[in-house]
Amino acid sequence: MNADLSAAVPTIAVTVGEPAGIGPDICLRLAEREFPGRLVVLADRSLLEERAAATRLQVRLRDWPSAQPGELGVLEVAHLPLAVPACPGRPDPANAAPVLALLDRALAGCQTGEFAAMVTGPVHKGVINDAGIAFSGHTEYLAARTNTSRVVMMLAGGGLRVALVTTHLPLRDVPDAVTGAAVEATLRILHRELRSRFGIPQPRILVAGLNPHAGEGGYLGREEIEVISPVLERLRGEDGMELLGPLPADTIFSAPVLKRGDCVLAMYHDQGLTALKFASFGHGINVTLGLPIIRTSVDHGTALEIAGSGAADPGSLFAAVDQAIDMVRVARRK
Repeated sequence: MNADLSAAVPTIAVTVGEPAGIGPDICLRLAEREFPGRLVVLADRSLLEERAAATRLQVRLRDWPSAQPGELGVLEVAHLPLAVPACPGRPDPANAAPVLALLDRALAGCQTGEFAAMVTGPVHKGVINDAGIAFSGHTEYLAARTNTSRVVMMLAGGGLRVALVTTHLPLRDVPDAVTGAAVEATLRILHRELRSRFGIPQPRILVAGLNPHAGEGGYLGREEIEVISPVLERLRGEDGMELLGPLPADTIFSAPVLKRGDCVLAMYHDQGLTALKFASFGHGINVTLGLPIIRTSVDHGTALEIAGSGAADPGSLFAAVDQAIDMVRVARRK
């Protein structure tokens, strides 16, 4: 267990993300609210000072580590410099490496116990790739950095939890990626962490099919018969697993079905996240399951068009911080 998990007040690292986006704006807004934890924003201090001035936010910055814990109107900052100054709305590939350095610093702090968890602001995948750095997302990056063979992306909000078997893949590649091994590994991680990190003693998981009408008995595709159902039959009852499905994706998010489960497992990105973002856009969160650390994130992008305007809604970031602190509390009870 990380050392900070046993501390009276957990310390949470928050990465600012893409410096030209709304990450700096919403991180500054953390100073407006009290949290049952100590927050440390990882960012270039000058960036935060400039963005506070642009958005007319009265926030005092204090260097981390400091002898004083955070308080309303004060933000503790671990300074990591940018390569070049950031202009709101105009991302620069020169800052791609510093953006990833924020993740590395937060991860290192979680591994040593300096931080109990990390919360990530939005990054711009295209700009990172434009810099010549292969990057498909936080989830995959943190898995590689921690040598974790498989992680699970789960989003939560609007009363829903939705996990994914596949994440950032072109749609034409999805059927080949939905293998029995992938479905089984995802279900095992999801079941284990709904217990250990969300405190649900007997998780009930609703499993979506891949094809329309869950394959219509094989007439609209055979993945449900040949791939998904055999895994569910094998795992049902193992270690208390409660698995319902495969269910048609067009009805799995109806109220009568949802009340029968604690989480939905979708086969691919848009199958699951369209419904979740409709229910919670701007206030949902992303959680990476299967990592040796606790990581949550906002569920939105960099919103370059409103960066520096003061119009960004910090609701998703607040929710991600709250969830990270809740997960630390559950971990402490183990």
